[in-house]
Formats: sequence, structure tokens, C-alpha cells
Amino acid sequence: MIPEIGNAGPITATLEGDTSLENTEMSSLTYRMDWDKKRITGRLDGLEAVQQAVAKILRTDRYEHLIYSSDYGTEWGLVLGKDRLLARAEIRRIVSEALLQDERIIRLEDTAVSFNGDNLSFSCKVITQYGNFELRKEMSEGV
Repeated sequence: MIPEIGNAGPITATLEGDTSLENTEMSSLTYRMDWDKKRITGRLDGLEAVQQAVAKILRTDRYEHLIYSSDYGTEWGLVLGKDRLLARAEIRRIVSEALLQDERIIRLEDTAVSFNGDNLSFSCKVITQYGNFELRKEMSEGV
């Protein structure tokens, strides 16, 4: 059922004050994920929220879940088990492309990729609008 507008017609009054959204900072408030227990255990905001978002992006396979846009997640399958010379450059691109989709992340610095046997290690400094943190991700190439 569609509600009636009434005798006076639709509301046409303007809002007072600055109504622009350009200067409004969006909240980073989100649920705290307990990865080990696979539970939500509270809330977090600011730098902690960005750190959790980074962990979630790196855990999510790109294009695999319809709930996420095609820009969300990483494509580890493109590089794991491939030629290491190619993998070194592609890993930097894949991680940068995935993380910089989050508007709270400004840039990545000091990226490094190393191999130890079948293990791959990626590290960088993540510069965000809330502060900076060190990121380290280790994976097995056989996976």
C-alpha cells in the first residue's frame, strides 16, 4: 500500500546548515572477527578495523563470492606454483591492487617478496588515514 502524501503535498523544505558529504568522514566501526573461533566478538574502529579489513581481503579469493564486487579479494592462484621471477612482480601488483581498493589505505611502502623452499613471504608497510602498520603474509606455494 502506498502512503498518501496529504493535503499539503510532499515535503519540500530545505535542510539548514552544511549538508555536503564531502567533509564528512565515514566511520570504520565494524565487527571484530575472531578468526580462530570463527565468531564475532565485539566491535573495533580506526586502525584496528583497517588491519582486520586487510586480513579479510587477503583471505578472500577474488571473483569467488557473489556477495563481493569483482574488485574485492586477491588472486593468489595466478602466482602460486608459478615461475618465481614472474611471481615476485605479480604478487606486489596483486596485493597492491587488492588493498588499495579500500579508501582508508593510502599506499603500500617497502614491499618485499621472498621464497624459502615452497614457502612464499610477502611484507610491506601499510599507510592508512588512521596510522601505519606492518603487514606480513606467508603462504605455501603448493596450495
